[in-house]
Amino acid sequence: MTRIITFNANGIRSADKKGFFNWFAGQDADVLCIQELKAQAETLPEHLLQLPGYESRFHFAEKKGYSGCALYTRLPAKNWKIGMGVPEFDSEGRFVAADLGFAVVISSYFPSGTSGDERQAAKYRFLKAIVPVVDGIRNSGRQVVLCGDMNIAHKEIDLKNWKGNLDHSGFLPQERAWMTEFLDQYGWVDVFRRLDPNPGRYTWWSQRGKAREKNVGWRIDYQLATPQIADRARQTSIYADEKFSDHAPLIIDYDV
Repeated sequence: MTRIITFNANGIRSADKKGFFNWFAGQDADVLCIQELKAQAETLPEHLLQLPGYESRFHFAEKKGYSGCALYTRLPAKNWKIGMGVPEFDSEGRFVAADLGFAVVISSYFPSGTSGDERQAAKYRFLKAIVPVVDGIRNSGRQVVLCGDMNIAHKEIDLKNWKGNLDHSGFLPQERAWMTEFLDQYGWVDVFRRLDPNPGRYTWWSQRGKAREKNVGWRIDYQLATPQIADRARQTSIYADEKFSDHAPLIIDYDV
């Protein structure tokens, strides 16, 4: 089995202090995708830059303490791609990909539009921009696993209070339509949802109103895969027993 974990750390150093990497050491994971580093190379401690047993690459944002993503692998990487080739988003540190043989695995941090119309417009530009990037990899004949915080709850089952969020970023009709098109027309698979059709399965909770305690959450972290590799997915879980971040790690095991 090959285990892939994706996790929005909401600050990698903060998650480390809260025990995330101690937990991760016991997971026997082959690949770790992290989003929202909120760090730069010079601010990361050595044990996170060089996680024992893993090769890693980072895409840091130019703005300090903002965004960023990383990918750690203990499988040999044939090559790496840092950035999408889109300057607007590459300056924000939103894309790392590694060719791991069985598939190209991507760690990506999609923009949030919750801060206002300007960022929502940027989010739509990102959604448009990432499709040819990942499809270009796929069209080269590779299987792909796209991991990350996508800041979109796709369907009503994917958030607790869907009726109250119909006009909120993350559940807007245009965002949800993009996800539907990406899955149905472009032929990608929402691997978690295929394996776990149950309600109440979330990866993010607001820090307010005891949302996590009440499980008033959103499922906005994904592993989207091309069909051949998605067919090899065997089991999945969301680890929410400990709070390393406002997100929870999403774990999927693939029979490869």
